[in-house]
Amino acid sequence: MNFEGILESVQGFIAQYALSAIGAIFTLIIGFWIIGRITSIMTKTLTSRGVDETIRPFLVSLVSVGLKVLLLLSVASMFGIETTSFVAIFGALAFAVGMALQGSLGHFASGVLLLVFKPYRVGDLITIGGGETGTVEGIQIFNTVLETLDNKRIIVPNGVVTSNIITNISGQGVIGVELTFGIGYNDSIDKAREIILRVGKECPHVIEDPAQAVVVASLGDSSVNLATRPFCNSEDYWDTFFYMQEHVKKAFDAEGVSIPFPQMDVHVDKNA
Repeated sequence: MNFEGILESVQGFIAQYALSAIGAIFTLIIGFWIIGRITSIMTKTLTSRGVDETIRPFLVSLVSVGLKVLLLLSVASMFGIETTSFVAIFGALAFAVGMALQGSLGHFASGVLLLVFKPYRVGDLITIGGGETGTVEGIQIFNTVLETLDNKRIIVPNGVVTSNIITNISGQGVIGVELTFGIGYNDSIDKAREIILRVGKECPHVIEDPAQAVVVASLGDSSVNLATRPFCNSEDYWDTFFYMQEHVKKAFDAEGVSIPFPQMDVHVDKNA
């Protein structure tokens, strides 16, 4: 084939596919813009209707991915590609990838279960059976993201979450703060109880109902252990915990109530 024949073939190819290529580019640009508008409107609609903020990102991303796949199939058909064959190939690839990522698909299924049954929501303080405690920052497709009190970001696979015990500390709205204070055997239980109750009333986060109580939890080796459980709103859990610890200790010191600690007496045998 001479140069003129090659040139004619190139020109014919360009004439045949140039318009299709231009149309495909415009279709992609306009299509992605429309998809962006749809997802934006969907987000606002779900927000205005009070749909749980845990579910909103999942639904929006699912719709966005689905629309983008349809857009790419439409663009492929503009070039004469058989979409049925393309879908078949895509399905085969998806199956192969799925077999290779069985663990990830398990985490995905666990994420769906978490969104459906809602053992916790974004903002809840939880403890997962594996020992991780933190505030739920987000429930993603494969992971649950926790934020700890010291601002660490813990990413826990959803499969691990659903296969362990989940303790929702703050999910009830009101929570009791478990506290134990040890006093000496020579100190007055009634006086220590009065101090703990007084500090609880002074704490700005403690609520009156349910009422706080102080009981003798145990008689330890070196202390009488008093247990109390002041109630507060879930979001004030740590503020209440730290307030009670500090101010009870200060009040005990001010009023002469001792907090014993383990001690060891060493006897030296002079004849040894």
